[in-house]
Amino acid sequence: MKNTLDINPLKSWLDTGDKPLIIAGPCSAETEEQLVSTAHLLANTGKVNILRAGIWKPRTRPGEFEGIGSIGLEWLKRAKEETGLLTATEVATAKHVEEALAAGVDVLWVGARSTANPFTVQEIADALQGVDIPVFVKNPVNPDLSLWIGALERINRAGIKKLGAIHRGFSSYEKTAFRNEPMWDLAIQLKTACPNLPIINDPSHICGNRELLPYIAQKAMDMDMQGLIIESHIDPSVAWTDAKQQVTPAALAELIDHLTLRKAASDNPSFEDKLAELRSNIDKLDDLIIQKIGERMKIAEKIGEYKRDNNVTILQVNRWDEIVQKRTKLAEALSLGSEFATKFLELIHNESIRKQNAVMNTQEQPTAEA
Repeated sequence: MKNTLDINPLKSWLDTGDKPLIIAGPCSAETEEQLVSTAHLLANTGKVNILRAGIWKPRTRPGEFEGIGSIGLEWLKRAKEETGLLTATEVATAKHVEEALAAGVDVLWVGARSTANPFTVQEIADALQGVDIPVFVKNPVNPDLSLWIGALERINRAGIKKLGAIHRGFSSYEKTAFRNEPMWDLAIQLKTACPNLPIINDPSHICGNRELLPYIAQKAMDMDMQGLIIESHIDPSVAWTDAKQQVTPAALAELIDHLTLRKAASDNPSFEDKLAELRSNIDKLDDLIIQKIGERMKIAEKIGEYKRDNNVTILQVNRWDEIVQKRTKLAEALSLGSEFATKFLELIHNESIRKQNAVMNTQEQPTAEA
């Protein structure tokens, strides 16, 4: 179901031509010299639209560096005056909003921890009433699409029409190569639900290390995201926060230069004809897959009846293990990802359990005597 957000197109408030929007700057404003010097180097690349810097930093534990505070806003103002770059920072309270606006910050964003709390988002939204300023909303820490959309709606209802989203990945208990799992499917779901909403990607927080940045940045472009927000520091090795995921302005410029930018559509009639043909084939196969799954569930119901009549439990662990082993091997042979195969099987298995459970809790109807 699509959500109607009353927003203005990105190009009407941040026109970057045919290039992606690039927001870059240090994770934290540490000193005036560090911030202003980084800003000059970023501006000199000619590839950055907006200078970002964390002024207030939400930290997991007390005693860690929680941002330089309001004085950093004056440093942002100086950086803007000297470089011409627009400025952006994160806000997490009404007081942050008021101080950032008073200092002339051009763009605000709501952080992942704030997005997860509707009370916090509403406080920020109330402080934005009557203000005409671009606001980006990061996804919540946990993979909850409703929270993300809800935060966007709250900001939008405050009258903010220059609105965008930031995909920065989601927390996961599983240890992977990423600091935060991209979970691209949730970003796709947001794009589907809010098709007029600009979405930019935050590869810094997804990766947690600079080595993976080019891979995620390119994938974001291939997913038709409108830009990137990347942490860049004049000397990442001495950064006070998130040193491993920050890059120098020169490295950032190189990353952007190596991005392959693709169009969302083509004017070539032959391309459109071939695409339509291939999509038609996919539609036919999708219909067939759904039909076959439906047939499989009918058999699952029959199994449920048989188990019920013989007083046997629904879950058969050995049988499930056998299915997973056989089907994942087949999926691998067909060049399908093992993670996809496992999730697909789990969905089918859960639906089978649901069907069997419904059957098991329904008494068999006695046959009428002739």
